[in-house]
Amino acid sequence: MLESHGMANSEIAILLAVIDQAFDRKSWHGTNLRGSIKGMGAEQAAWRPSTNRHNIWEITLHAAYWKYIVRRRLMSEARGSFPLKGSNWFERPGRSRTGPAAWKADVALLNEMHTGLRAAVANLTPRQLHQTPVGSKISNLALITGVAAHDLYHAGQVQLLKRLSHGYVER
Repeated sequence: MLESHGMANSEIAILLAVIDQAFDRKSWHGTNLRGSIKGMGAEQAAWRPSTNRHNIWEITLHAAYWKYIVRRRLMSEARGSFPLKGSNWFERPGRSRTGPAAWKADVALLNEMHTGLRAAVANLTPRQLHQTPVGSKISNLALITGVAAHDLYHAGQVQLLKRLSHGYVER
């Protein structure tokens, strides 16, 4: 039987596995968020299904932003430290952020935000899992499982947008 300390470590390990499977680790559910954009170029990431609809590039930054928000809440950090100006949705390609180098930089930002989120989760105690952080209406546990669900939701959107961008029609 696990000691309370061992159980705490296993709770954290399970949460880390959940966020990793949703982001970049193999899992039974299929493509995760990182896998959905793997090998994609800037042109495809910038394709927009119609006016006023988000593209894959914007979804990628949106996911990075919410990983930052969850990490910030878990660590009780002040607002305003996200590397890009703005919040939630970021228009891409933008005036100064276009082309392959900008896309690669924004994918790197997504990876960086996941690494930071992962470190924040790994440093939590079992007691902190059930606390509600300042600026949030839900517990740390709900934030962590929610950000994993958020990744998978957007992975599905990306998969759909990839098919739409190629004019995919199933027969």
